[in-house]
Amino acid sequence: MTTDSKGSKKPGRASAAIAAILLACGAPSGDDAAPLRFAVASYQHETCTFCPGGDTEIDDWLRYSEPVSGDVLLGAGGYIGGFVKRVREFGDVELVPLTSPVGVFGGSSRSWNTRATFEHFLDAMLAELEEQLPVDGVLLALHGAMAVREVPRPEAEIARRFRELVGPDVPIAATFDLHGNEDGEFLEHADFSFVTKRFPHYDSYIQGERAARALRLAARGEYDPTTATRKPGIITATVLQWTGQSPAMDIMERARRWEAREHDAYVSVFFGYPWSDVPDVGATIQVMTNGDQALADEIADDMDDFMWRVREDFALGSYPRPTQAAQTVAAAIARGETPVAVGDYSDRPGDATHILSAFEAAGIGKVLYGTITSPATLEALAAADAQPGDPFDHEIGGFTPSGGSPHRVTGTLVYFGEGFGYDRIAAISFGNGNVVFLTPAYEQVLYPDAFRFGTIDPADYDVFVVKSRVHFRRGFDETGYARTILVVEAPGPFVGTTFLDALPYENVDLSGLYPYGTPEKRR
Repeated sequence: MTTDSKGSKKPGRASAAIAAILLACGAPSGDDAAPLRFAVASYQHETCTFCPGGDTEIDDWLRYSEPVSGDVLLGAGGYIGGFVKRVREFGDVELVPLTSPVGVFGGSSRSWNTRATFEHFLDAMLAELEEQLPVDGVLLALHGAMAVREVPRPEAEIARRFRELVGPDVPIAATFDLHGNEDGEFLEHADFSFVTKRFPHYDSYIQGERAARALRLAARGEYDPTTATRKPGIITATVLQWTGQSPAMDIMERARRWEAREHDAYVSVFFGYPWSDVPDVGATIQVMTNGDQALADEIADDMDDFMWRVREDFALGSYPRPTQAAQTVAAAIARGETPVAVGDYSDRPGDATHILSAFEAAGIGKVLYGTITSPATLEALAAADAQPGDPFDHEIGGFTPSGGSPHRVTGTLVYFGEGFGYDRIAAISFGNGNVVFLTPAYEQVLYPDAFRFGTIDPADYDVFVVKSRVHFRRGFDETGYARTILVVEAPGPFVGTTFLDALPYENVDLSGLYPYGTPEKRR
């Protein structure tokens, strides 16, 4: 048994010393070792509990696709892609893919999962695994910010249920998004957590590879997972978590530095996801070492102290509101500093029309707005059997409290059909060379070329307005595409903004989290 920094007992692997004795006595290793069997499952949702639309049900998980398994699951990119590639390079592991749900309609704009929904997919995975036992390891591709009614810590519950089935001596590793909300409970049931260190998440594939290595070492008795977890007591809006700027960049670099200095130390940092009303919200540090509790605690304490020292710059920030942003964009156009990429960062439901209204009032032309959530408009177009070239005169968006007012657009329908994974989207040309895309749910567009539908050519536009906080930097900023980047605040303290104290938390006490109060351990 391995004791973590909280003093609780957790299932452990054979220690490195015992493993060495076994090897010396002739236990198989390397090419002579018996093949291993690793189960692979995925269950990911970034849940915005404050978003409208009602609870997420089973059918919402099935609207895009039935759950996938076999080569389809193993052929996925990201965490699973990196894991599978590395495992196959080892050559001594058989993979056991478990049928897994692949996505929720509306993505991270969807609210609470019902308990019945959560258990429906989890029970199915566990039943399938039971038929495949025994296995020598488990890889859970998770997110970390799932929220479920009556289940305070869903990812920890997933790990607990898998542990209950596979027993105390089978290593369990998980991959996570840095927006996860976790605490020490997850590592009471699992052995490893591997969290992306970049936002945008360029390194999910790498974290999958690292999980493969660690899981194999533990399964071979060459790694005794010893863990430490810390909660710095900081909560931040996700827009402040871009790792292309300090101090978010510095926090992750410090974690990488520890990993470079200490062999077989893994340092995972969750920045947290404040739009989930869950008790483990906020930043978290998890450290894993090979049987060295003192080192795990030393690293965790150092990371905890460092995050607290940089808390002010990490947790506080402000952005221009739509009217001021319109002035900034108009000035950039006048200077020829185009294209301009505008992140409408605060809009979780995707229906906000604030920037559209402000830019139109300022006379800004050649703007591509992508996208605005407007399912009622799409339904009206379908009912009228609308076709490209038809005149368009409808109100769009603005159907939630944070969305502002519906905005009337008069123009021409230039595209109506499948797109962005939906059965039906629309694009309307209007005003001075503008186009607005309508979708049935929140859509975060990351690359200019994603707007190529029908006759629409992204090169024809000076300004791109996308519903995104940081991920749009993939295609618009870090590629060098846009000469001007602007993140815009909403005109009110809505869900998605930096004004977290305006959210009606029921399971979170902000007075114990910086910048809204002082954590108990810091008092």
